Amino acid sequence: MNHLFKRKFGVSLALSAGLFGMLSTPAFAEDELSTLMKDDSQWVHPRKDFSNSGYSRLSQINKGNVKNMKLAWSFATGVNRGHEGAPLVVNGVMYVHTAFPNNVYALDLNDNQKILWSYFPKQDPSTQALLCCDNVNRGLGYGEGKIFLQQNDGLLVALDAKSGKKLWDTQVTNPKEGASNTNAPHVIKDKVITGCSGGEYGVRCYISAYNIKDGALVWRAYSTGSDQDVLIGNDFNKGNPHYSALSLYQDVNGGNKIGGSFKALPKDQLKFPEKDLGIKTWLKPQAKKDGWQNGGGPTWGWYSYDPKLNLMYYGTGNPSTWNPDVRPGDNKWSMTIFARDVDTGEAKWGYQMTPHDEWDYDGMNEIILWEAKGKKLASHFDRNGFGYTFDRTNGSLLVANKMHPFVNWAFNVDLKTGIPNKDPKFSTHQDYNAQGICPSALGVKDQQPAAFSPKTGMFYVPLNHVCMTYEPVESKYVAGQPWVGSTLTMFPGPDGVMGGFMAWDGLKGKSAWYKKEQFSAWGGALVTSTNLVFYGTLDRWFKAVDANNGKELWKFQVGSGVVGNAITYSNKGKQYVGVLSGIGGWAGVAMNLGLTNSTDGLGAAGGYKDLVKYNAAPGGGAMNVFSL
Repeated sequence: MNHLFKRKFGVSLALSAGLFGMLSTPAFAEDELSTLMKDDSQWVHPRKDFSNSGYSRLSQINKGNVKNMKLAWSFATGVNRGHEGAPLVVNGVMYVHTAFPNNVYALDLNDNQKILWSYFPKQDPSTQALLCCDNVNRGLGYGEGKIFLQQNDGLLVALDAKSGKKLWDTQVTNPKEGASNTNAPHVIKDKVITGCSGGEYGVRCYISAYNIKDGALVWRAYSTGSDQDVLIGNDFNKGNPHYSALSLYQDVNGGNKIGGSFKALPKDQLKFPEKDLGIKTWLKPQAKKDGWQNGGGPTWGWYSYDPKLNLMYYGTGNPSTWNPDVRPGDNKWSMTIFARDVDTGEAKWGYQMTPHDEWDYDGMNEIILWEAKGKKLASHFDRNGFGYTFDRTNGSLLVANKMHPFVNWAFNVDLKTGIPNKDPKFSTHQDYNAQGICPSALGVKDQQPAAFSPKTGMFYVPLNHVCMTYEPVESKYVAGQPWVGSTLTMFPGPDGVMGGFMAWDGLKGKSAWYKKEQFSAWGGALVTSTNLVFYGTLDRWFKAVDANNGKELWKFQVGSGVVGNAITYSNKGKQYVGVLSGIGGWAGVAMNLGLTNSTDGLGAAGGYKDLVKYNAAPGGGAMNVFSL
């Protein structure tokens, strides 16, 4: 294998993570970012700060005057697909990204948003076919005077922030295998962290760290496979060894029978092998390669970081394929929250939220870091409908409660073992049409990130309120081809709406208030020190509500549905609030493409067919900025 191929596809992994760590350089980028993050006039990280808080101390716009907010300016991107994520604001310049082809614009906030430079990637149009849930891109990264773009075709690009000149690039994933990228790159210390998409193509995914100076691969951690490939440390799950059980479930019917179900094993029957759970928990009754080798575990979400612990936190996604009968076992380490040493990539702890996933409940959603009662905590609002709070130092599970009563696939989560107690009525099996499963594969919350206010101590969470029917079918793996293995339809939850927004108490594990929305609140949340919460909806509304009670204080109808994340910044002493519009993502992809069959768009076409009745509009990417 020649050196160029190794460099291009990041397979020069014979070098150990430890050696890479010793070769690392000092963390200058972290120092710069930490300083910029303390300046609330800026928005320099995808979710404002390393904690993924989505919180700003800016206070000029408050509950008394928010009703006077007006549109200050807008910027059309010229791309008519879903615009997820948010722009960055660094030193008076806003950096705006688009959906495929992932164009980047630098706008001068001191000169009427003049375009300082633009970058137009030359991507193969066929890349779009790999993007299961719309042609989205979730944003940019910044560090050491560079803007980082993770293109959909797997190319990670470093651009000079002042000129837009390309400084380096490196190939992260291989599109020929069905792999792609949709995540925002995250700068942590002297590294750029990026992920992998392709769970619906049987891609064996990973998370990668690259040197910020030249794009050299520092470490890579797979979501499945041997401990060496997953970078499992010697003290992994030291405080909670039961999280590393060989199997949490046994099939009560003695095999993969239609209508069969799994139940949790008693804690004293759990087995703790020394290594390679990423292989041993993938049983292969049908085909040798229908296991961990094509195990999915995509990593396209948001990554947080604790500088004092030197740990980064992220979630892995669904196991491939959606047909669970093909892959008996817990399917580690899909659906897992990992805490990793940033320098070496070594995993310190990991917790699998949905062992042997039967519903595509991706564990991708953000992990938000916070502190209360002297404890270092991490909270996560999962697709499976449970809100989790952990001790982030060792992964101990403190809270795991349903975010809404309509969640029915599991009765509860046992806090002692971390095991969800599944309801066998909603188990899925090949050629069996399981009905009334809540939530749908979209989850109670998908990628749209929540926000946390240290002032109120509450999380502000945009939600989906959707259920489904789900029928796994036989599907053979072919490299580079879709490998879903299931059909599904979606419909509104029990109270007739498809969305909501709530305030959540992370210690009590319950909502403080819940506000219904006609459709999913697919835009990420922003909360400010004046107890204002901002978020967008699929039917074109951008809203401000009272953080204390959810009362709506202001709204504005933008040109297309909102799937982007709200941000705030200040310039020349004036506070601005902004959000990308442009309907899309999984919930809006059917509308963009004119899909009408109920199972099209992985079920979204049928579930969101009424969007056209509520003033939703297709495409039309734009940045919308408001001020007093």
